[in-house]
Amino acid sequence: MPDLKIISRAEWGARPWAGTPASVPLGSRSEFFVHYDGATPITRTGYAIPRAIEAEHLGNGWSGVGYNWVVDQAGTIYEGRGWDLQGAHCPGHNVTGLSVQIAVGGDQEPTAAALAAARALYDEACRRTGRTLAKKGHRDGIATLCPGARLYAWVRAGMPATGYTPAPDPGGALPGGGSAGVARYQVTIGGLAYGYGAKGDHVTKVGRALVAKGFGKHYADGPGPTWSDADTENYADYQRSLGYSGSDADGVPGETTLRKLLGTLPAPPATSTPPAFPGRQYFKAGADNRFVTQLGQQLVKKGYGRYYAQGPGPRWSENDRKNVASFQRAQGWSGGDADGYPGPETWRRLFS
Repeated sequence: MPDLKIISRAEWGARPWAGTPASVPLGSRSEFFVHYDGATPITRTGYAIPRAIEAEHLGNGWSGVGYNWVVDQAGTIYEGRGWDLQGAHCPGHNVTGLSVQIAVGGDQEPTAAALAAARALYDEACRRTGRTLAKKGHRDGIATLCPGARLYAWVRAGMPATGYTPAPDPGGALPGGGSAGVARYQVTIGGLAYGYGAKGDHVTKVGRALVAKGFGKHYADGPGPTWSDADTENYADYQRSLGYSGSDADGVPGETTLRKLLGTLPAPPATSTPPAFPGRQYFKAGADNRFVTQLGQQLVKKGYGRYYAQGPGPRWSENDRKNVASFQRAQGWSGGDADGYPGPETWRRLFS
C-alpha cells in the first residue's frame, strides 16, 4: 500500500467535536492498539460505518469517534482522532496508544484488504514516531474480549498482511528506557508473566536483582513494575554473563536463569473470589440498597465512574446505569448486552 489514503472526518461527514480532544505529541506514542466492533458481525458499509461509531461514542458522552482510525472490509481508512488527538479507546492508554478499529464483530473474518490497511497504518505510525510501537490488542490494556479471537491472534502473530510488504523497522528510543529491535514477547514462569509489558512487583524484584549483580546500565530511572526494553537489555547482559548467546540471550527470562538470579521464584498473588451476584432486582429504578453502593465503588475503582457527580451511593440512578454500560462496552459487548444493567457475568468481571 504505497499511498496511505485516509478519508477525512469532513469527507465522511463527521459532526463537530463535542469538546475538542486534547492534543498529544507523536513523541508520547509507544503503543498501537487493534479493536473490533463487538459481539455482533458488521453489515454496514462505507460512510455508514464511522457514522454509526460516532453516534455510539457521542452517546457515551465522548467528543466523537474514540479511535484514531476505523478500517472497513474494503480496506478504506476513515479518520477518527487522527495522528494528533488523544483517543478514548482504552483507559490508561489513550495518550501512549494510537488505535485502529477494524470494522468486524463477533467471529467475522477480516478481509486481507482490511488487515493490509491496518498494517499500513501501523507502519506509518512507526515512521512518524521514529520508533517501533508495541503491537497490542485492546485486551492487552484492559479486561475485555476485544478485539475478538481472530484479530487478537493476528496481532500476536505480528500483524502479517497478504500482498503487503511491511516497512523496515525504524528503530529509535522508546519511553521507559531501551531501544527498538529487542525481544518483545512474554513467557510465564511459576504463574507470572515476564518479558516486554509484563507488570507487577515481581518485575521490580527482577530489576533490583539485576542492579545488585551489576546489570543495570540500561535503566534511566531504575527498575519499575512494568517490564520495558531496558529490563530486556539488562537481562540479556546477565544471560551472556552466564555463557548464553544468540536466542538464548535475548533478554527474556527462562526458568533456569531466573532461579539463578532470584534464588526462589516469586509466587503469583492470591486471587480473591468475587462476591456473589445478588440478583437483578437490586439494580433497577427506585432500588436503594448496599449492593448499588458496592457496585458503584467497584466501577470507580476500575476507572468507570466518569458519570458520577458526587460519587456512588445506595440509590440506583441513571449515572450508575451509564457507568455500567461503559464497562460492558469495554468487554466488547454491544446492544442489549451493554444496556447498563448488571447481570452475573458483568458482576463477575467487574469484581475479578
